Amino acid sequence: MILSPIWLPVTLAAALFQCWRTALQQKLRGQLSVNAAAVVRYLYGVPVGAALLGLYWLVFGGSVGPIGWAFLGLCALGGLGQILGTNLLIMAFGHRGFAVGTAYAKTEAVQGAILALVLLGERISALAWVGISIGVGGVLWLSLAGKTKSAGELLRATVQPAAMLGITAGFFFALTSVLIKAANLELPGEDPILRALVTLVCTNIIQTCMQGGWLLWREPDQARAVFRTWRSSAQVGALSACGSACWFTGFALAPVALVRAVGQVEIIFTLLFSRFYLRESPSRAEIFGALTVVCGVVLVLLGR
Repeated sequence: MILSPIWLPVTLAAALFQCWRTALQQKLRGQLSVNAAAVVRYLYGVPVGAALLGLYWLVFGGSVGPIGWAFLGLCALGGLGQILGTNLLIMAFGHRGFAVGTAYAKTEAVQGAILALVLLGERISALAWVGISIGVGGVLWLSLAGKTKSAGELLRATVQPAAMLGITAGFFFALTSVLIKAANLELPGEDPILRALVTLVCTNIIQTCMQGGWLLWREPDQARAVFRTWRSSAQVGALSACGSACWFTGFALAPVALVRAVGQVEIIFTLLFSRFYLRESPSRAEIFGALTVVCGVVLVLLGR
């Protein structure tokens, strides 16, 4: 597979948008339920995604073939996978395992590489595999440093409910990446970026219907709150759409494993936000973990 050089900057942008969106979405958690806070990502993301699609088409032109049921089915499955992954991660937090759940959810990079190999036949070099493993190790270190005092505690953390839920969430996030790439490949058209943006809009519409329908059925009061908080919710939706547009474009231009591995730099952006915006000083363990993640990403890029 010949890689377009565009995949790297859009993947870095995706990680930045995701970090930014997560920070804003945390504020909404005080106003909305778990499901309502998730719905705003898709509901308010649809018009932004459509605007990005329209702008790209006006500038670069192009066309896609007829949208078939196979494409829509892959979009629906990918969208459902993202919803399930998000809910499982939130369930992990409910076990008082925020750090553990988040850390093990980041194993999606390794799980994504395996799923892409099995389901899409995507192969990457041995050096890239090493880089992915080192990067995931760095993320685990960053998330768990100071939380576990010994190897025994780390082992016990690995088998606690938060870790199991986190790993399962990572599986669904990884599966979503593979399904979204499969949907892109299923859609006829010459321009992979245009196909990625069409996939984004279709997926967000389906997700809005799925989780929005659940919200109307089970939490009608929260459905109204989604519109009352439109100022904050619209920002979350816009950042989510921009981030997803970058992720989907990255998947269209490069193997899923490489995109997810480089996307681990999201945790570096989180540390930078903490240092320069919140004025928090990083510990030696955090600096070591950050450097480990960077080394893993460099190996992935060298092995691409």
